[in-house]
Parts: sequence; C-alpha cells; structure tokens
Amino acid sequence: MARPDTSETDFGFRRVGTEEHTRLVRGVFDRVARRYDLMNDLMSGGVHRLWKSSLIAALNPRPGQILLDVAGGTGDVARRFLTRAGSGGRVILCDINQSMLRQGRDRALDRGTLGSIQWLCGAAEALPIADCSVDAYTVAFGLRNVTGIAAALAEARRVLKPGGRFLCLEFSQVERPLLKRAYDLYSFTVLPRLGAAVAGDREAYQYLVESIRRFPRRRKLLSLMERAGLEQTSVRPLSGGIAAIHSGWRL
Repeated sequence: MARPDTSETDFGFRRVGTEEHTRLVRGVFDRVARRYDLMNDLMSGGVHRLWKSSLIAALNPRPGQILLDVAGGTGDVARRFLTRAGSGGRVILCDINQSMLRQGRDRALDRGTLGSIQWLCGAAEALPIADCSVDAYTVAFGLRNVTGIAAALAEARRVLKPGGRFLCLEFSQVERPLLKRAYDLYSFTVLPRLGAAVAGDREAYQYLVESIRRFPRRRKLLSLMERAGLEQTSVRPLSGGIAAIHSGWRL
C-alpha cells in the first residue's frame, strides 16, 4: 500500500502539507478571480503593466512562435505576446484554476483574440504539453504559488524546444534599506486592507504578501533553474528589486 504524502511546503508564513497547499492556493484564486486585474492595477499603481511589457520585450516574440504561458489566467501576457508576434503567433495558456481561465477567456472574447489562444487547465508540475513543443515559456507572478518549484522548472525545460527560452517575472527582494522599509510598511498594512475593501478578501492578499517573502531569492532561483537543466541563466531586477525577470534557455 502506498504511503501517504507527508511532505510540507510554505503557504505564506504557515507550513502545510503539499496537497493542502494546492487546495489553499486554488481557493485563493477562486475567491479573487473576478477582481484580480483590478487589484493588480490598484496594488501596483499600474506598474505591473510595465513589468509585463518588459517581460515580452525581453522575449522579443517572432511570427510563428508558440508560447506556453503558465499561470496565465487572465491573459495579460498572452495578449502582449500576440501583439508583438503578429501573424502566426500562438499561445497555449495553462492555469490550474478554472475561475481564472474563465476570466481570461471572457477578456479574450471581448478583444477578439480567443482563437489565437489554447486554454488548458493543468498544474505547472505536470503540464499537459508534449516534450519539445513550444518556443518559449513564460510565468508571470505565478511561480511562487506553485507547490513544487523544482518540479515546475523541470517541466519548463521538458516542454521547451532546443533553443527555447524560459522567462519568469516574479516579485523579488528590495535591496535599498529606505525603499525596503516603505515597501514592507505598504505590503503588510495597506495591501491586506485594500484586498478586504476591493476584493472582499483580506486573507488572500495577506497570503500574497507573505508568499513574496517566502519565495527564493534571486540567486537561489537561478540555482534551481540550472539544476533543472536550463542554461545561460540571468536575472534583471525591476523597480529597485520589487520584481525581477529570470531568464534561461534550453540548449
């Protein structure tokens, strides 16, 4: 008889079982999906849009490329990719959360881009994607919510074609002391209250703040990427380290 899974991971500042972690994260995004994009704008003052544009600029999409966008729910990154890639560009958007996928499909339908995106429900650690099948892999503000980061990175390498690019946009560590103090004060006092007022869910945004602090530091994430087989890794901090773009290649 198989032994029960007793492994644990971080859910914010709490330690929980890995199966419970998946359930809890899915619950967070079920609750906030309808207000997710609005909250991103309010929390960042719209700066998240510039960060996502920087992600796509770093990728420099070309016509005919296939992008796998993981945890891409509402389609922000997919839309930017299709605009840059032009004719023949295609996106496979994969998210574990059906509520986020519904929001993304509704927005794509409104913008007339529904047919250029394939919508898949699946986990980053076990992608329903063939080996060596995509030109690029992006994950924006999703990797810290994954139960098994190492497994997700291994899957990223598996699905990339030789010569394919991995890009992760994620919250990072603020290095400047004055900015860090202001950022921490804003994060722990303002954001949960904003989540309660706008999304009706203080706990979800308390988790967001805590999950950022538990996410691997930049050099640690580069090390995890290299262990997964990604090469020529690099990182570029954004906005004083509030966010960062990690890059790697399957060669």
